[in-house]
Amino acid sequence: MQRTIALVRKKGSLENLRLETETLNEPGENEVQIEVHSVGLNFADLFAIQGLYSATPEGTFIPGLEFSGVVIATGKKVKNVKKKDKIMGVTRFGGYVSHLNIDSKYVFKLPSKWNFDQGAGFLVQGLTAYYALVALGDLEKGQTVLIHSAAGGVGILANRIAKKLGAFTIGTIGTPSKTELLKKEGYDKQIVRSDRFAKDLQEALGGKELDLVLECIGGKIFQESYDIMAPMGRMVVYGAAEMMGGSSSVNWPRLAYKYLSRPKLDPMQMVSDNKAVMGFNLIWL
Repeated sequence: MQRTIALVRKKGSLENLRLETETLNEPGENEVQIEVHSVGLNFADLFAIQGLYSATPEGTFIPGLEFSGVVIATGKKVKNVKKKDKIMGVTRFGGYVSHLNIDSKYVFKLPSKWNFDQGAGFLVQGLTAYYALVALGDLEKGQTVLIHSAAGGVGILANRIAKKLGAFTIGTIGTPSKTELLKKEGYDKQIVRSDRFAKDLQEALGGKELDLVLECIGGKIFQESYDIMAPMGRMVVYGAAEMMGGSSSVNWPRLAYKYLSRPKLDPMQMVSDNKAVMGFNLIWL
């Protein structure tokens, strides 16, 4: 069959994304063929298109890490889904297409009350939030967690998981307009990031220790969050939004300055402070 793909032949700008058509083969014996209805758009996709993501395939590539749609064909060994099932799935790039073949172990039936948009926007964010909080962060009942970019997909799901675990949650946002969303989502405290972030964080803590930080901003926010973190505190890093500019192409002088001025930690001082910093890239897990 013929399929439409969103292809990047030259990295560096979102404007280099082009729609093309190509032939899609029949699915292999362990694969399913999906008619894609919705796709997720993540920071990783934007970084990849701009050439800033280390996991990006060499040469031309198709962005897209998560999708949802309908099964239109299955390989003879596929057991977990069948034709006409509504599904959601993840892939190491290749999701920005009208149709795709993928190993059936990477697709899951869409919950009955979910629409395609919800399915396409859940897996990457949900897995990121869970891995950061539980697998690495080891969050426990009664502890305090600081969640940056709290109104984003990862932030919202991280708060929901943290509240289920019995944690005290503090969420940060870049603009005051998102404060009501954080209150609606049940964050215990909300902070609009500004030059007085460190003071605002101390006030939000109200004497509590900061046990865990989910960090995806970078720069000064990274450093101040780390400094306030309690002994035996853990910081889990999964992004660096500060590196991302506001335009469709890369501002290389700005990026170079941000990179060279990024925070640097002394391992021996970390030992003395009893603090840990961990990072992960979901695409390799």
